[in-house]
Amino acid sequence: MATPGPRPSVVVLDYGSGNTHSAVRALERAGADVTLTSSPRAVAAADGLVVPGVGAFRAVMEQLLAVRGDQLIERRLAGGRPVLGICVGLQILFTEGVEHGERTDGLGQWPGSVDRLDAPIVPHMGWSPVRVPEGSVLFEGVEHERFYFVHSYGVQTDPAAALAAAGETPLSPPLVTWAEHGSPFVAAVENGPLSATQFHPEKSGDAGARLLRNWVQAL
Repeated sequence: MATPGPRPSVVVLDYGSGNTHSAVRALERAGADVTLTSSPRAVAAADGLVVPGVGAFRAVMEQLLAVRGDQLIERRLAGGRPVLGICVGLQILFTEGVEHGERTDGLGQWPGSVDRLDAPIVPHMGWSPVRVPEGSVLFEGVEHERFYFVHSYGVQTDPAAALAAAGETPLSPPLVTWAEHGSPFVAAVENGPLSATQFHPEKSGDAGARLLRNWVQAL
């Protein structure tokens, strides 16, 4: 009988944003050894880093910068080390967020603005299907499932198209998964070591559990 290998180590970044404990439990069930911390040493050493986020874009960015989370994320990505953003943890990876007419700089990993959803009812709250591109690793086996969303803002432009329009041709363009609430918005992005979901996989039942397992197993 084969001996199971070591469990990948994952840090959930602890910077004051909510919903961290449910993310920790879901990642543990997905097969990871999980630590909730903002320790630079632990973040650098982990096989994977998860950046959750709940609330307003500006508040999340302020909390993230207070623990130098921007630097921690950038250093991991520079070394090709996996990072997964969840909910506002996806949004802050884009160029900027616009709330109530106020613009806040994001981390700029992908081009795009986070704006209020163009829908008759906001927030978007509940289960929605997604449109998954070919080649997705995150969504393997759950391409046709529904996931749980809770948000009023989102990215409604294609980061891959924006890069192409700017004349940038990365070796691996972002793989963009879409959902719709009033109009299409970005539901997830996969881009080398950096991945993110607008929905909450930790609240998305069996489909979300499979998605997290896919990510953990790829570490």
